[in-house]
Amino acid sequence: MEEREETRKIQFTGKSSYIVSLPKQWIMDLGLKQGDQIRMVRKGSSTLELYPPKFESRSQKKEEAIIEINSEEKASSIVRKLISLYFLGFKTINVKPKDGRLSPIQRNTVKEAVKRMLMGSEIISDSSGGITVQVLVNLLELSVDGAFKRMIHLAKSMSSDAILAVKENNLDLAQEVINTDDEVDRFGFYIIRQLKIAIQNEHMLKEMGFRNPRNCLGYRLVVKNIERTGDHAAFIAKDLLEFKKSVKKEILEKLQDMNEFCLSVLDDACLALFKEDYSQAEKTIEKTSEIVKFEKKVREASKSLKDDEEIYRVRRMTENIRRISEYASDIAEIVLNMNIEKAIKKTS
Repeated sequence: MEEREETRKIQFTGKSSYIVSLPKQWIMDLGLKQGDQIRMVRKGSSTLELYPPKFESRSQKKEEAIIEINSEEKASSIVRKLISLYFLGFKTINVKPKDGRLSPIQRNTVKEAVKRMLMGSEIISDSSGGITVQVLVNLLELSVDGAFKRMIHLAKSMSSDAILAVKENNLDLAQEVINTDDEVDRFGFYIIRQLKIAIQNEHMLKEMGFRNPRNCLGYRLVVKNIERTGDHAAFIAKDLLEFKKSVKKEILEKLQDMNEFCLSVLDDACLALFKEDYSQAEKTIEKTSEIVKFEKKVREASKSLKDDEEIYRVRRMTENIRRISEYASDIAEIVLNMNIEKAIKKTS
Protein backbone atom coordinates (compact mmCIF):
# COMPACT_ATOMS: atom_id res chain seq x y z
CA MET A 1 0.00 0.00 0.00
CA GLU A 2 1.52 3.31 -1.12
CA GLU A 3 1.84 5.90 1.61
CA ARG A 4 1.82 9.57 0.67
CA GLU A 5 2.42 12.47 3.02
CA GLU A 6 1.87 16.20 2.71
CA THR A 7 2.46 19.07 5.12
CA ARG A 8 -0.12 21.88 5.14
CA LYS A 9 -0.55 24.95 7.34
CA ILE A 10 -3.64 25.41 9.51
CA GLN A 11 -5.35 28.69 8.66
CA PHE A 12 -7.83 30.66 10.74
CA THR A 13 -11.13 31.71 9.20
CA GLY A 14 -14.09 33.43 10.81
CA LYS A 15 -14.49 33.41 14.58
CA SER A 16 -14.63 29.69 15.38
CA SER A 17 -13.11 27.65 12.54
CA TYR A 18 -9.74 26.65 11.14
CA ILE A 19 -9.19 25.25 7.66
CA VAL A 20 -6.61 22.93 6.10
CA SER A 21 -6.33 22.58 2.32
CA LEU A 22 -6.07 19.16 0.65
CA PRO A 23 -3.72 18.36 -2.26
CA LYS A 24 -5.46 18.58 -5.65
CA GLN A 25 -4.07 15.19 -6.75
CA TRP A 26 -5.60 13.46 -3.70
CA ILE A 27 -9.00 14.93 -4.53
CA MET A 28 -8.73 13.73 -8.12
CA ASP A 29 -7.50 10.25 -7.13
CA LEU A 30 -10.47 9.79 -4.78
CA GLY A 31 -12.98 11.07 -7.32
CA LEU A 32 -14.09 13.98 -5.13
CA LYS A 33 -15.41 17.36 -6.24
CA GLN A 34 -16.28 20.74 -4.78
CA GLY A 35 -19.24 20.50 -2.41
CA ASP A 36 -18.68 16.86 -1.38
CA GLN A 37 -19.03 16.14 2.34
CA ILE A 38 -16.00 14.79 4.23
CA ARG A 39 -16.56 13.00 7.54
CA MET A 40 -13.97 13.82 10.22
CA VAL A 41 -13.28 11.58 13.24
CA ARG A 42 -11.07 12.43 16.21
CA LYS A 43 -9.41 9.34 17.70
CA GLY A 44 -7.62 9.85 21.00
CA SER A 45 -5.45 12.89 21.61
CA SER A 46 -3.22 12.66 18.54
CA THR A 47 -5.17 11.35 15.54
CA LEU A 48 -7.64 12.85 13.08
CA GLU A 49 -9.16 10.73 10.31
CA LEU A 50 -10.96 11.93 7.16
CA TYR A 51 -13.45 9.74 5.30
CA PRO A 52 -14.64 10.50 1.76
CA PRO A 53 -18.39 9.96 1.10
CA LYS A 54 -17.99 6.62 -0.68
CA PHE A 55 -16.23 5.15 2.36
CA GLU A 56 -18.49 6.69 4.97
CA SER A 57 -21.39 4.27 4.82
CA ARG A 58 -19.02 1.31 4.81
CA SER A 59 -17.27 2.48 7.98
CA GLN A 60 -20.60 3.15 9.72
CA LYS A 61 -21.91 -0.30 8.84
CA LYS A 62 -18.95 -1.82 10.65
CA GLU A 63 -20.17 -0.40 13.96
CA GLU A 64 -23.08 -2.78 14.59
CA ALA A 65 -24.30 -6.20 13.46
CA ILE A 66 -27.33 -8.38 14.20
CA ILE A 67 -27.46 -12.18 14.38
CA GLU A 68 -30.92 -13.72 14.17
CA ILE A 69 -31.09 -17.16 15.79
CA ASN A 70 -33.57 -19.91 14.95
CA SER A 71 -35.12 -21.78 17.86
CA GLU A 72 -33.43 -24.99 16.64
CA GLU A 73 -30.03 -23.44 15.86
CA LYS A 74 -27.10 -25.41 17.28
CA ALA A 75 -24.53 -23.95 19.66
CA SER A 76 -21.67 -24.50 17.20
CA SER A 77 -23.47 -22.45 14.53
CA ILE A 78 -24.08 -19.55 16.94
CA VAL A 79 -20.42 -19.53 18.02
CA ARG A 80 -19.17 -19.52 14.42
CA LYS A 81 -21.34 -16.49 13.60
CA LEU A 82 -20.11 -14.61 16.68
CA ILE A 83 -16.46 -15.28 15.83
CA SER A 84 -16.95 -14.25 12.18
CA LEU A 85 -18.47 -10.88 13.14
CA TYR A 86 -15.75 -10.35 15.75
CA PHE A 87 -13.14 -10.98 13.03
CA LEU A 88 -14.84 -8.43 10.76
CA GLY A 89 -14.34 -5.67 13.33
CA PHE A 90 -17.90 -4.93 14.47
CA LYS A 91 -18.03 -3.04 17.77
CA THR A 92 -21.55 -4.13 18.74
CA ILE A 93 -23.07 -7.55 18.04
CA ASN A 94 -26.77 -8.10 18.77
CA VAL A 95 -27.95 -11.70 19.10
CA LYS A 96 -31.72 -11.92 18.67
CA PRO A 97 -34.29 -14.69 18.19
CA LYS A 98 -35.94 -14.93 14.77
CA ASP A 99 -39.17 -15.67 16.55
CA GLY A 100 -40.14 -16.21 20.16
CA ARG A 101 -37.16 -15.96 22.49
CA LEU A 102 -33.65 -17.29 23.04
CA SER A 103 -33.52 -20.57 24.92
CA PRO A 104 -31.44 -20.83 28.12
CA ILE A 105 -28.97 -23.06 26.25
CA GLN A 106 -28.56 -20.49 23.46
CA ARG A 107 -28.04 -17.67 25.95
CA ASN A 108 -25.41 -19.69 27.84
CA THR A 109 -23.71 -20.50 24.53
CA VAL A 110 -23.32 -16.80 23.71
CA LYS A 111 -22.12 -15.91 27.21
CA GLU A 112 -19.56 -18.73 27.29
CA ALA A 113 -18.28 -17.83 23.81
CA VAL A 114 -17.80 -14.18 24.80
CA LYS A 115 -16.03 -15.16 28.00
CA ARG A 116 -13.75 -17.83 26.53
CA MET A 117 -13.10 -16.67 22.96
CA LEU A 118 -13.70 -12.98 22.26
CA MET A 119 -10.98 -10.93 23.92
CA GLY A 120 -12.01 -7.40 24.90
CA SER A 121 -15.73 -8.17 24.68
CA GLU A 122 -18.47 -7.84 27.27
CA ILE A 123 -22.17 -8.57 27.43
CA ILE A 124 -23.97 -5.28 28.16
CA SER A 125 -27.52 -6.58 27.77
CA ASP A 126 -28.87 -10.07 28.43
CA SER A 127 -32.46 -11.29 28.28
CA SER A 128 -34.55 -13.96 26.57
CA GLY A 129 -35.36 -11.29 23.99
CA GLY A 130 -31.73 -10.88 22.95
CA ILE A 131 -28.10 -10.38 23.99
CA THR A 132 -25.88 -7.42 23.13
CA VAL A 133 -22.12 -7.95 22.95
CA GLN A 134 -19.88 -4.87 23.05
CA VAL A 135 -16.26 -5.04 21.88
CA LEU A 136 -14.52 -2.62 24.23
CA VAL A 137 -10.87 -3.31 23.47
CA ASN A 138 -8.75 -0.35 22.40
CA LEU A 139 -7.06 -1.27 19.11
CA LEU A 140 -3.66 -0.02 20.21
CA GLU A 141 -3.90 -1.04 23.88
CA LEU A 142 -2.59 -4.54 23.20
CA SER A 143 -0.29 -4.61 20.19
CA VAL A 144 -0.32 -7.45 17.70
CA ASP A 145 3.26 -8.30 18.69
CA GLY A 146 2.33 -8.22 22.38
CA ALA A 147 -0.65 -10.53 21.86
CA PHE A 148 1.39 -12.79 19.63
CA LYS A 149 4.21 -13.16 22.17
CA ARG A 150 1.67 -14.03 24.86
CA MET A 151 0.09 -16.58 22.52
CA ILE A 152 3.46 -18.22 21.81
CA HIS A 153 4.29 -18.37 25.52
CA LEU A 154 0.99 -20.10 26.30
CA ALA A 155 1.33 -22.63 23.46
CA LYS A 156 4.89 -23.53 24.53
CA SER A 157 3.82 -23.88 28.17
CA MET A 158 0.99 -26.16 27.09
CA SER A 159 3.42 -28.42 25.24
CA SER A 160 5.84 -28.67 28.18
CA ASP A 161 3.02 -29.19 30.69
CA ALA A 162 1.42 -31.90 28.55
CA ILE A 163 4.63 -33.98 28.65
CA LEU A 164 5.00 -33.30 32.38
CA ALA A 165 1.40 -34.41 32.98
CA VAL A 166 2.11 -37.73 31.22
CA LYS A 167 5.34 -38.16 33.18
CA GLU A 168 3.56 -37.63 36.54
CA ASN A 169 0.27 -39.20 35.44
CA ASN A 170 -1.22 -35.88 36.58
CA LEU A 171 -4.81 -35.69 35.32
CA ASP A 172 -5.43 -32.25 36.83
CA LEU A 173 -2.46 -30.79 34.96
CA ALA A 174 -3.67 -32.48 31.76
CA GLN A 175 -7.05 -30.81 32.17
CA GLU A 176 -5.37 -27.45 32.73
CA VAL A 177 -3.49 -27.89 29.44
CA ILE A 178 -6.79 -28.47 27.65
CA ASN A 179 -8.34 -25.41 29.31
CA THR A 180 -5.38 -23.23 28.28
CA ASP A 181 -6.08 -24.06 24.64
CA ASP A 182 -9.10 -21.72 24.83
CA GLU A 183 -6.80 -18.91 25.99
CA VAL A 184 -4.46 -19.51 23.05
CA ASP A 185 -7.44 -19.33 20.69
CA ARG A 186 -8.62 -16.06 22.32
CA PHE A 187 -5.32 -14.39 21.53
CA GLY A 188 -5.45 -15.85 18.02
CA PHE A 189 -8.94 -14.48 17.38
CA TYR A 190 -7.90 -11.07 18.72
CA ILE A 191 -4.85 -10.92 16.43
CA ILE A 192 -6.91 -11.94 13.40
CA ARG A 193 -9.44 -9.19 14.19
CA GLN A 194 -6.64 -6.61 14.41
CA LEU A 195 -5.08 -7.79 11.16
CA LYS A 196 -8.37 -7.50 9.28
CA ILE A 197 -8.84 -3.96 10.60
CA ALA A 198 -5.26 -3.06 9.62
CA ILE A 199 -5.77 -4.27 6.05
CA GLN A 200 -8.85 -2.05 5.68
CA ASN A 201 -7.39 1.03 7.36
CA GLU A 202 -4.12 2.52 6.13
CA HIS A 203 -3.61 4.54 9.31
CA MET A 204 -4.10 1.48 11.55
CA LEU A 205 -1.74 -0.52 9.34
CA LYS A 206 1.02 1.97 10.11
CA GLU A 207 0.11 2.24 13.81
CA MET A 208 0.34 -1.53 14.21
CA GLY A 209 3.84 -1.52 12.71
CA PHE A 210 3.19 -3.26 9.38
CA ARG A 211 4.97 -2.14 6.22
CA ASN A 212 2.24 -3.42 3.92
CA PRO A 213 -0.95 -5.56 3.86
CA ARG A 214 1.06 -8.59 2.70
CA ASN A 215 2.73 -8.74 6.11
CA CYS A 216 -0.73 -9.00 7.68
CA LEU A 217 -1.33 -12.14 5.63
CA GLY A 218 2.00 -13.51 6.84
CA TYR A 219 1.04 -12.95 10.47
CA ARG A 220 -2.35 -14.58 9.85
CA LEU A 221 -0.60 -17.76 8.68
CA VAL A 222 1.79 -17.66 11.65
CA VAL A 223 -1.13 -17.38 14.07
CA LYS A 224 -2.65 -20.52 12.58
CA ASN A 225 0.58 -22.43 13.15
CA ILE A 226 0.76 -21.34 16.79
CA GLU A 227 -2.88 -22.32 17.31
CA ARG A 228 -2.09 -25.78 15.93
CA THR A 229 0.89 -26.07 18.30
CA GLY A 230 -1.52 -25.59 21.20
CA ASP A 231 -3.95 -28.09 19.67
CA HIS A 232 -1.33 -30.85 19.57
CA ALA A 233 -0.39 -30.23 23.21
CA ALA A 234 -4.10 -30.60 24.05
CA PHE A 235 -4.19 -33.89 22.09
CA ILE A 236 -1.41 -35.28 24.30
CA ALA A 237 -3.29 -34.16 27.42
CA LYS A 238 -6.54 -35.73 26.19
CA ASP A 239 -4.68 -38.97 25.55
CA LEU A 240 -3.65 -39.07 29.21
CA LEU A 241 -7.21 -38.38 30.38
CA GLU A 242 -8.43 -41.22 28.18
CA PHE A 243 -5.91 -43.90 29.28
CA LYS A 244 -5.13 -42.52 32.79
CA LYS A 245 -1.59 -43.88 32.91
CA SER A 246 1.92 -42.80 31.93
CA VAL A 247 4.32 -44.47 29.48
CA LYS A 248 7.67 -46.09 30.25
CA LYS A 249 10.26 -43.75 31.76
CA GLU A 250 13.02 -44.40 29.19
CA ILE A 251 10.63 -43.68 26.31
CA LEU A 252 9.21 -40.58 27.96
CA GLU A 253 12.71 -39.16 28.42
CA LYS A 254 13.27 -39.43 24.66
CA LEU A 255 9.90 -37.82 23.97
CA GLN A 256 10.76 -35.00 26.37
CA ASP A 257 14.08 -34.37 24.57
CA MET A 258 12.22 -34.34 21.25
CA ASN A 259 9.67 -31.87 22.60
CA GLU A 260 12.36 -29.51 23.92
CA PHE A 261 14.09 -29.54 20.53
CA CYS A 262 10.82 -28.68 18.76
CA LEU A 263 10.12 -25.80 21.13
CA SER A 264 13.64 -24.47 20.59
CA VAL A 265 13.21 -24.33 16.79
CA LEU A 266 9.79 -22.74 17.29
CA ASP A 267 11.52 -20.08 19.38
CA ASP A 268 14.10 -19.57 16.63
CA ALA A 269 11.40 -19.17 13.97
CA CYS A 270 9.42 -16.64 16.01
CA LEU A 271 12.57 -14.68 16.86
CA ALA A 272 13.34 -14.48 13.15
CA LEU A 273 9.80 -13.16 12.63
CA PHE A 274 10.13 -10.39 15.20
CA LYS A 275 13.63 -9.41 14.05
CA GLU A 276 12.66 -9.70 10.35
CA ASP A 277 15.80 -11.81 10.00
CA TYR A 278 15.96 -13.69 6.69
CA SER A 279 19.22 -15.44 7.56
CA GLN A 280 17.89 -16.69 10.91
CA ALA A 281 14.79 -18.07 9.18
CA GLU A 282 16.95 -20.05 6.72
CA LYS A 283 19.00 -21.52 9.58
CA THR A 284 15.81 -22.51 11.39
CA ILE A 285 14.47 -24.41 8.38
CA GLU A 286 17.74 -26.32 8.12
CA LYS A 287 17.72 -27.06 11.85
CA THR A 288 14.19 -28.54 11.82
CA SER A 289 15.45 -31.41 9.65
CA GLU A 290 17.26 -32.72 12.75
CA ILE A 291 13.92 -33.88 14.14
CA VAL A 292 14.50 -37.29 12.49
CA LYS A 293 17.35 -37.98 14.96
CA PHE A 294 14.99 -37.55 17.90
CA GLU A 295 12.30 -39.69 16.27
CA LYS A 296 14.84 -42.46 15.74
CA LYS A 297 15.76 -42.43 19.44
CA VAL A 298 12.08 -42.75 20.38
CA ARG A 299 11.69 -45.70 17.98
CA GLU A 300 14.77 -47.40 19.40
CA ALA A 301 13.48 -47.00 22.96
CA SER A 302 10.06 -48.35 21.91
CA LYS A 303 11.32 -51.66 20.47
CA SER A 304 10.85 -53.42 23.80
CA LEU A 305 7.16 -52.54 24.00
CA LYS A 306 4.74 -55.46 23.75
CA ASP A 307 1.49 -53.74 24.68
CA ASP A 308 -0.36 -52.60 21.52
CA GLU A 309 -2.08 -49.84 23.46
CA GLU A 310 1.18 -48.33 24.66
CA ILE A 311 2.76 -48.66 21.18
CA TYR A 312 -0.22 -46.74 19.79
CA ARG A 313 0.06 -44.03 22.46
CA VAL A 314 3.80 -43.51 21.88
CA ARG A 315 3.25 -43.20 18.13
CA ARG A 316 0.53 -40.61 18.67
CA MET A 317 2.68 -38.60 21.07
CA THR A 318 5.61 -38.73 18.66
CA GLU A 319 3.40 -37.46 15.83
CA ASN A 320 1.94 -34.64 17.95
CA ILE A 321 5.40 -33.48 19.02
CA ARG A 322 6.89 -33.75 15.51
CA ARG A 323 4.18 -31.44 14.18
CA ILE A 324 5.61 -28.58 16.25
CA SER A 325 8.87 -28.70 14.29
CA GLU A 326 6.85 -28.65 11.07
CA TYR A 327 5.00 -25.54 12.23
CA ALA A 328 8.34 -23.92 13.12
CA SER A 329 9.55 -24.63 9.59
CA ASP A 330 6.34 -23.19 8.13
CA ILE A 331 6.74 -20.01 10.20
CA ALA A 332 10.37 -19.66 9.06
CA GLU A 333 9.26 -19.98 5.42
CA ILE A 334 6.70 -17.23 5.99
CA VAL A 335 9.50 -15.03 7.39
CA LEU A 336 11.52 -15.69 4.22
CA ASN A 337 8.60 -14.62 2.04
CA MET A 338 7.98 -11.48 4.11
CA ASN A 339 11.62 -10.37 4.03
CA ILE A 340 12.94 -11.56 0.67
CA GLU A 341 13.02 -8.01 -0.75
CA LYS A 342 15.14 -6.76 2.14
CA ALA A 343 17.53 -9.70 1.72
CA ILE A 344 17.93 -8.98 -2.01
CA LYS A 345 18.71 -5.30 -1.34
CA LYS A 346 21.42 -6.23 1.15
CA THR A 347 23.20 -8.51 -1.31
CA SER A 348 22.87 -6.24 -4.36
